[in-house]
Amino acid sequence: MLSEEKKLLLQYYNEGIDLYFKKDFQNAIIKFQKALEINPSDGPSKLQYLRCVEYIKNPPPENWDGVFTMVTK
Repeated sequence: MLSEEKKLLLQYYNEGIDLYFKKDFQNAIIKFQKALEINPSDGPSKLQYLRCVEYIKNPPPENWDGVFTMVTK
């Protein structure tokens, strides 16, 4: 059974993912930050947060399908 804290973290993460796929990176960042406030070591939230930051700097193309392509190692 999940704790209330874990449920809330998952809620924020899922809301963030939904916004991410809608290319609403600013609001997705807010959701991932809220998830990280609950658990600062949550790897998926950290990863998606960083991807959103990158997409704000360098927006994906119009036909973007949600896939993140690494361009450097």
